[in-house]
Formats: sequence, structure tokens, C-alpha cells
Amino acid sequence: MTEGDGSQAPPPRRRGRPSRTEAQTGPDARTRILEAARTEFSERGYDKTSVRGIAKAAGVDAALVHHYFGTKDEVFAAAIELSFEPALVIPDILGSSTEGLGERLAGYFIGVWENPASRAPLLAIMRSAMTHEAAAKVLRVFVLRRLLDRIADRLDVPDAAFRVELAASHMVGIAVLRYVLQAEPLASADPQKIIAMVGPTLQRYLTEA
Repeated sequence: MTEGDGSQAPPPRRRGRPSRTEAQTGPDARTRILEAARTEFSERGYDKTSVRGIAKAAGVDAALVHHYFGTKDEVFAAAIELSFEPALVIPDILGSSTEGLGERLAGYFIGVWENPASRAPLLAIMRSAMTHEAAAKVLRVFVLRRLLDRIADRLDVPDAAFRVELAASHMVGIAVLRYVLQAEPLASADPQKIIAMVGPTLQRYLTEA
């Protein structure tokens, strides 16, 4: 109580964890959850990562993770999307015509893997997909629906979806050999050399009748 005016001083602020309003709501909470999810999946793999563990790492309640993302599979899908950012890059890959599409697609894919910020979570995602069916299913759905279908829709050729999947299989193979298995000389090759050699092959997959 403040002497003389009868007013009461506010209670002392508790140390430690911030209030629910500060720590667990607002736009930053979703970002923290997503970053924590990428770290957890990267360090622990799909099997050993839990929604509760992600929540603890983000400093929020598990209920808030469910609120923003739903199930563990959906958090995993969101972590994949954070690495690939399809909404931002797909228009640039597609461009105004299919000319040079193969090289743009190769450049985008290799660029994502060459970026240290996205490479570690991508390695975890790839390893999880190779060893766990649930993770593989999430990755397949994301790649097919969020990436490949949008490219296939722009191709005026027979079997567009099949062509895009062939291109994707080529790129995934490169990712496994270069970044996961680190097979030489591919692992040490100049990224621009890979793009220059792979681009025409992807172009043939995607556009040649």
C-alpha cells in the first residue's frame, strides 16, 4: 500500500516463465512453435519427436501446438513447407513460359539444399521419410500437392503429372547422393555445374512431346 493515498501497489512480478498472454499468444508463438518443430525433427528424427516436446522447446502449452497445427504429421508438414516455401517460389519457377523451366527448377531445388538454414531440417526430413512410413507419407503429399501439381497444371504436354514426378525423382536422387550419402565426386561438385547439367534433362522430362 502506498503511504498517504490508500492505493495498493501492484503485486510483484513473478520470476521465470512469462505470462500466458506474453508467451503463448500472438504471431510470435506460431513462429516459435514452427522453429522449435524444425529443430526437434532435425535433432531427434520423426519417431522421437512429440507434440509435447515441441511445445516445451517453444515455451508454450501442447494445446497451442494443436491449435495452430493439429497433429504431429501436420506440424511435420509445416516444417517441410518452411524449408521449401512453395507459395513464394513457385511463381518464379514457373515464370511466364516453360522455356528454361528445367534450369529454374534445378536451381531452386539445389539452392534450398545449399542453404545451411534449410539443409539441416531437410536432412532430418529426408532421413525420417526413408525410415518411417508416416513421415514418408507426409513428404509425398506435400511434394505432390504443394509443389508438383502446381507445376504440372502449367504444362501443355501429355502425362504432365508423370513427367513432373520423373523430374522430382531425379532431384531427390541427387539430394540423397550429394547431401545424405555424400557420394563423391557429386558431393563436392560446384552447385552451378550440377544445375547446368541437370537443367536440360529436367526440361526434357517436363516439356518435350
